Amino acid sequence: MLRGLRSGAVWLASATPEAVNEFLSGLGDGAFLALPWLFEFWALPHQIAPDGAWRTWVIMGGRGAGKTRAGAEWVRGQVEGAGPADPGRARRVALVGETVDQVREVMVFGESGILACAPPDRRPIWEAGRKRLIWPNGAVAQVVSAHDPESLRGPQFDAAWADELAKWPKAQETWDMLQFALRLGPMPQAVVTTTPRNVACLKAVLKHPSTVVSHAPTGANRANLAASFLHEMEARYGGTRRGMEELEGLLVEDAEGALWTRDMIAAAAGGDASGLSRVVVAVDPPAGVGEGADECGIVVVGARLEGPPQDWRAVVLEDASVQGRGAADWAAVAVDAFRRHGADRMVAEANMGGDMVAAVIRQQDAFLPLTLVRASKGKSVRAEPVAALYEQGRVGHLAGLARLEAQMAQMTRGGFVGKGSPDRVDALVWALTELMIDRAAAWRRPQVRSL
Repeated sequence: MLRGLRSGAVWLASATPEAVNEFLSGLGDGAFLALPWLFEFWALPHQIAPDGAWRTWVIMGGRGAGKTRAGAEWVRGQVEGAGPADPGRARRVALVGETVDQVREVMVFGESGILACAPPDRRPIWEAGRKRLIWPNGAVAQVVSAHDPESLRGPQFDAAWADELAKWPKAQETWDMLQFALRLGPMPQAVVTTTPRNVACLKAVLKHPSTVVSHAPTGANRANLAASFLHEMEARYGGTRRGMEELEGLLVEDAEGALWTRDMIAAAAGGDASGLSRVVVAVDPPAGVGEGADECGIVVVGARLEGPPQDWRAVVLEDASVQGRGAADWAAVAVDAFRRHGADRMVAEANMGGDMVAAVIRQQDAFLPLTLVRASKGKSVRAEPVAALYEQGRVGHLAGLARLEAQMAQMTRGGFVGKGSPDRVDALVWALTELMIDRAAAWRRPQVRSL
């Protein structure tokens, strides 16, 4: 019955008092007493292990997203049997963390750790001298430090929980040794709970065909977090690259051969939005509608254009891109951005239906200055002159552009290596081409006069 509910906690929170009372009164004494320990009933979707014959399950989430609780409950599900003394699926578990102290304080004794999650009749005993947990049914969980990968050379396991792999000091060596040690039982498995970082070991694990991934931002677990914490973290780090990793749980990678390196993007931070000569809103319309459709790239850029082109400077003011919206909706967002920033012109790519693009924008504002552009070159070729402006230090960024910057970091000379289409980058390229590239070309073109 419990598996039939997508989330029992969500259902209880939204149900009427009468429905809650009816549900609880329908439970037998045993079921009522067991309810607090039935994690599948209370768990968030990202905390439930996926189906299938995977070897590694990576739970990648923001701070406070419930990763530790998910890892501890997964271990419970592996070692516990039908009764307190009955064997479970796993009998030898590795608990791997950055240090022995981290494993003990977070994974074992933490507020969301194994001991806190264990029912009284199945609570394991901590043997401090041997750094291990022993369950009533004989299952054992051994503590392992990522500072000492060689300690994994002797033991063998049928399950493992690896916490915060992205900050392990000897990540690749420890992970490799753990794989050799996972050799017991019909299908040994490991769960990895981590906040993402751009480290080689984590990226390799994520790309392996036997890996499955769950993802959740910090806000997914807001019911168990202080509202003031969420507000403060969003105010400080929302819209930044650090916020994408620490709050949204998204991995921000450096791509080989990227047109925009991490250093180039970092150097653009703190742009100056004063004294702008022109402001342009650029739109890269999506090909479809709905959850799986590409984003509609909407980027606002301003520029100071006094003097010769080498003195011109631009600043990216806003990324107003949206996903899954119909044409009328994204057009309304684009026109709203145009008005808020007092823009001079809107530039929209017309490859996906020029007449339609113009029509939906004109429906919002019949007299808005609009230029339709068509892409005759590949995305990377169009982007290279714009990336050169960044290399020259001539483009700045205001805050709140983390998702745009993440796409920029994955645009390479060989194409876009991220998921989907780089619609935010496309819109950025159109805006800076209109403001800086084309204008500079016209400025340099020789003037011919008839005498």
